[in-house]
Amino acid sequence: MLRDLNIFKKNLPSRPTNAHYGHGHRSRLRERLLSGGPEALADYEVLEFLLFAAIKNGDTKPIAKALLARFGTLSNVLNADPKALQQTPGIGENSAAALKSVAVAARRMARSEVADKPVLSSWQALLDYLVIDMAHLKVERVRILYLDTRNQLIDDHHLGDGSIDEASIHPREVIKRAMDVGAAALILVHNHPSGNAEPSKADIQITKRVAEAGRHLGINVHDHVIIGREGHVSLRAKGLI
Repeated sequence: MLRDLNIFKKNLPSRPTNAHYGHGHRSRLRERLLSGGPEALADYEVLEFLLFAAIKNGDTKPIAKALLARFGTLSNVLNADPKALQQTPGIGENSAAALKSVAVAARRMARSEVADKPVLSSWQALLDYLVIDMAHLKVERVRILYLDTRNQLIDDHHLGDGSIDEASIHPREVIKRAMDVGAAALILVHNHPSGNAEPSKADIQITKRVAEAGRHLGINVHDHVIIGREGHVSLRAKGLI
C-alpha cells in the first residue's frame, strides 16, 4: 500500500513555485505596460516594475506598497532621498538607485523640452520642468533663469537655498550676473516647501527691487514664478510686476 501511495504522489501535478508565480506576474505586468495606455498600471504596479531591475527574483508588490504607505505618493517615492528609501525593508542601494534614476530621467526629459527654444513661447514646458524639478523640495530654493535676446535659456543659475529676502537675493548681484552672461532678460523662480504657492510680501518686494535694478540697465524681468506642490503662481499674471 505504501508503494502505491508513493506512486500516486509522484503522478500528482506539481504545484507552481513562488518563482514561477513571480515570473508569470512580471510577464503580465510587462504586457500591460507595453500594450496599455498611461494608466495601464496602478502606482504600486509602476513601482513593482521599476524594482524588477534591481530585485531579480521574488515578489516586489509588498515592497512597492510599503514605499507608497511610507512616502504617500509615487512622486514622493521617486524624489525621496536614497537613504530614506533604504529604510524600507527590501530596499537596498541597487533598488534605491533604480528608483532615483527615474526621477533623473524625468527631469532631463522635461529640461530638453525647454532647451534651445524661446522660453516665453514654450511657457507650459518651462512650468512642467520647474514643477518636476522643484515642487518636491523640502527647502526653499531660489533660481534665476537668464535669457538671451531671443528669450532662449542661456543660464539656469541656482542662487541659493533659504527664505527669499535681501539676505539671499541682492538685486545688484542678480543684474550683474545677467550682464556677465550676456542676458537680455531673466525670470526669478523659487519654491514654497509648504505647498502653497501664493506670494508673500517679501516675494513681491524683492521682485520689484530686481525689476527696478534691471530697468536702469536694460535687463527685463519677465516674471517671478513660485512653485508649490499644490500648483504654481506667476507674479506677472497676478499683475504684481
